[in-house]
Amino acid sequence: MNRPITLATGQWGDLPLEELCELTGSLGFDGLEIAVSESVLSIEKAASSKEYCEERLEILHSHGLKMWAICAALAGQCVGDLYDPRLDNFAPARFAGKPEEIRKWAIDFMMQVPTACNNLGVSIVTGFLGSPIWKFFYSFPQTTEEMIKEGYDRIVSLWTPILDEFQRKNVKFAFEVHPTEIAFDYYSTQRLLKKMNGHPAFGLNFDPSHLIWQGVNPTVFLQDFAPYVFHVHMKDASVSYDGRRGILGSHLPFGSTKRAWNFRSLGHGDVNFEEIIRELNAMQYTGPLSIEWEDNGMDRIFGLREAISFVRRINFPPSEIEFDAAIKTD
Repeated sequence: MNRPITLATGQWGDLPLEELCELTGSLGFDGLEIAVSESVLSIEKAASSKEYCEERLEILHSHGLKMWAICAALAGQCVGDLYDPRLDNFAPARFAGKPEEIRKWAIDFMMQVPTACNNLGVSIVTGFLGSPIWKFFYSFPQTTEEMIKEGYDRIVSLWTPILDEFQRKNVKFAFEVHPTEIAFDYYSTQRLLKKMNGHPAFGLNFDPSHLIWQGVNPTVFLQDFAPYVFHVHMKDASVSYDGRRGILGSHLPFGSTKRAWNFRSLGHGDVNFEEIIRELNAMQYTGPLSIEWEDNGMDRIFGLREAISFVRRINFPPSEIEFDAAIKTD
C-alpha cells in the first residue's frame, strides 16, 4: 500500500522551510506535515492570499515534496485549555497574561484554518483541543461527575462552531489523543466521541506514543476507533519500570534516564509498529504516515535518517491473495 511518508515539522521549527525541505527531500520523504507558525506557514497569510500559498507550496515541490496535512496544535490548545502562563508561549506576545484574549485569538485563528487549507489544497488538520479539566485527572481534591461533564460540555461548546466551519470548507480536524487534552486515553476518547455526536469534521490523529506508557494498547485503540482515524503519527516511546521510576514522570525532563518512559526515535522504543501497520492495512488506511521525531538522547539527523528507513521497510501492503488459495486438488 503506497502510503506517503511525511515529517511532522513541529520539532524542526528552528530551520527555515527551504532548509528543512532540502533535508527531507534528500532523505526521500514524500512530504511535510507543517506545524503552522508565522515564519514557516502563516495561517493569516494563507487564508487571505493564494499567491502566498503558491509560493510556500513551490518550495516543497522544488524538493519533490507534497503536503497532505498541516498541524495547528498550539492554537487549538489555547481554545479549550484552562489558562496558565505556559499558554503565553503559544499565543502572540501582546496577549501574554490575558486568558480570554488568548482564547479569542485562538478561536479566530482556528476559524481561518479551513480557508487556508482550501488555498493550500490540504484537507486534514491535526491538533489539540485543550482541556478545562485536565488538572482533575487525579480525583483529589474530590471531583464530581458534574465537574467532568461541564468540562466536556465546554469543549463541545467552544469547538462546535469551529468544526462547523471546517465542515463548510470540506476540511477534517484530526484530534491527537494526548495528556493535557480533554481526551487522553481510551475511555476519555470514547466519551469525547460520544459528546461530539458524530460531527463529520471531527476525527482522530492516531499517535501510539502517548498511549503505550499509560498502559493502553495502541493496536487495540486503533482497532476500536478505526472509523475516526483521519491521520497517523509514527512516534515511538520506551517504557521501563524498575521500582523507582513512576508513571507520572517525577517532574524529570524528557530524556532523563531516571524516567520510567521516554519518547524515542522511531524503532528504538516499545511500540509494536508491525501490528499497527497490519491494522492500518485491515482498515484500508491510505493516508500519510507522519514521522514525529522526539528523542532528547539521540542526534536528530541521525534519528531522522534511521526513521525514514524504518518506515519505508515496515510500510508493507496487504496480501492480495489468501496464502492457502493455491492448495487444492485437481
